[in-house]
Amino acid sequence: MSKWRSETSGVPQGLVLGLALFNIFVGNMDSGIECTLSEFADDTKLCGAVDTLEGKDAIQRDLDSLERWTRANP
Repeated sequence: MSKWRSETSGVPQGLVLGLALFNIFVGNMDSGIECTLSEFADDTKLCGAVDTLEGKDAIQRDLDSLERWTRANP
């Protein structure tokens, strides 16, 4: 059996509180979004068709909504 030893770097194993709090923090980011919002870890992508005027307006509304969310949640 291996012995315990100090470690000064890395991610503590079994720490799920940080992930849970992050999910709670960004949980309302997608409310009211019409287009597709893909979220993975700390990356968010907004996808939508911009081949019509309605598609352009929808993605612009979503971009404006995401900008308001980022300003309200610094």
